[in-house]
Amino acid sequence: MEIKGKVILALPEQTGTSQKGNSWKKREYVLETHDSFPRKIHFDFFGDRADQYPLQAGDEITLFFDIESREFNGRWYTSIRGWKAEKAAAAAPAYPGSIPPMDNVPPPPPAPNDNDDLPF
Repeated sequence: MEIKGKVILALPEQTGTSQKGNSWKKREYVLETHDSFPRKIHFDFFGDRADQYPLQAGDEITLFFDIESREFNGRWYTSIRGWKAEKAAAAAPAYPGSIPPMDNVPPPPPAPNDNDDLPF
């Protein structure tokens, strides 16, 4: 799945060690969509992806993610796990410089000729 929006919050990196002794890390963010009623979406990058996609507040991105739920002590928890983020490219001007292109401008009308010998 994917969604576009602006990163409004970048939380500090979290690290730890699993019960099996493996180290892990996670970075969490909050994204705000550009819908007519903007939504705030909390998501994270886990493991190697935490370093692969460093984001900052203010970044415009397209987030590719999976939604997963898991049960713990009879309660269900849902998380949005990012697997890729593409930063939006800066909008390029429609034309270089400050003068628009002259491709579709009609030629000026011909100048009147004073030597015209037609009576009308």
